[in-house]
Amino acid sequence: MGIYLYIATTIGLFIVAQTDGEWNIVKHTLKDYSLTSIAVTAGVILAGTRDGVWRSADNGRTWSESNKNLAMRYVRWMASSAKPSAAILVGTEPADIFVSRDGGVTWNPSPEVSELRDRYGWFLPYSPNAGCVRGFAIADAGPRQDRIYAAVEVGGVLVSDDIGETWHLAEGSDGQPDLNRKYETTVHPDVHSITVHPTSSDIVTAATGGGLYRSIDSGRTWKNLYHCYIRAMWVNPQDSQHIIAGPADGVSRNGRIEESFDGGRTWKAASAGMKIPWPRHMVERFVQTGDNLFAILSNGELRLKSLKQAKWQRALPEIAGIKAMAAGS
Repeated sequence: MGIYLYIATTIGLFIVAQTDGEWNIVKHTLKDYSLTSIAVTAGVILAGTRDGVWRSADNGRTWSESNKNLAMRYVRWMASSAKPSAAILVGTEPADIFVSRDGGVTWNPSPEVSELRDRYGWFLPYSPNAGCVRGFAIADAGPRQDRIYAAVEVGGVLVSDDIGETWHLAEGSDGQPDLNRKYETTVHPDVHSITVHPTSSDIVTAATGGGLYRSIDSGRTWKNLYHCYIRAMWVNPQDSQHIIAGPADGVSRNGRIEESFDGGRTWKAASAGMKIPWPRHMVERFVQTGDNLFAILSNGELRLKSLKQAKWQRALPEIAGIKAMAAGS
């Protein structure tokens, strides 16, 4: 079977197949809905919106709302674990986490997350709501393969050591949403996305409003690798020292793509094929599928490059308003 891309946009879901090296649209569904996020697992597609989750078990032919026990309906991000004890995760605005273990039919709340949110006064600079959970990273290897990290804007980094059953703040994330202070061994609280390295559940990297941060001790201590505003990064699965990042000078201001081969000590431009910096947009997410790396931009466009080559190209220009994507087969 080939690889399919499931692309969440402001005008529904596009399903794209790769044929002879080319990506072609095979289906456009949920056309009346503005999607925020997407998760694909075990033959099930789950699409997040500002008003809950839509579910399909037949590759997008039919859909039904799937919001049982989903108390917060504004879905900011979704992720799924492929392990036998599979979990599907929903991060919401206001900040909360809901977990499904039945393929997205029902959702279980995480009361400790809402308690932390209210205790510390998490917030968003652009919304009256109390923060949001906008990223997950699921460990595949290392001492804790049941570990999941979550990115909270503005709140910090959350950790679960039981595949989403319970959550707590990472030791190096104090939960305080104060942006006007020094961060030495703690992570900046304005966390936009997070990734854990496939070789170890202890190596976690966070893209924040105050820079790119890394911990090599499961979030107990952090180091700022790049002082910038950043929402997205990709870490080479074979080499944790190789990072591709999407820094900017501020919110969607002078966005660009840069690369480090020494764990963030030095950086160089990695934008062949593109005219950068972009004055008014930046990279929102990086998504790897096989030997391809996609960059979703904040203006809804998609860029693509082979990991074996340096040059980026525009991908699927006929699709606008892209918010998220996932791969499946």
